[in-house]
Amino acid sequence: MPINPAEFERLVAEALDSLPERFAELLDNVVVVVEEEPTASDRDVLEHSHSELLGLYRGTPMTRRTYDSFRLPDQIAIFRGPILRVTRGAGEAKQQIRETVIHELGHYFGLDDDEMVF
Repeated sequence: MPINPAEFERLVAEALDSLPERFAELLDNVVVVVEEEPTASDRDVLEHSHSELLGLYRGTPMTRRTYDSFRLPDQIAIFRGPILRVTRGAGEAKQQIRETVIHELGHYFGLDDDEMVF
């Protein structure tokens, strides 16, 4: 059963709401958005062209930020189409959404892919 866009956004919000308070309190100047598909330039981050891009962090990690000037918010994009293609059923999609949100937040906090479990 496919997950409609509104339900998908609700699951992303639920994943954010489930963050431990000590991490949620550290989120500053970052927005999480749901996009249907990654753009061609988004996909450039993939090592293998046949892979699906489930999410993407667009911004400057906290570990490299300076606060001496105005900046637009960083952005975490969660891609609905790819997540639904790699999962089977609502339960698996819900888990993948949560893992993707946490993974991209890891980049926000300055972690590289090899430093994260997700």
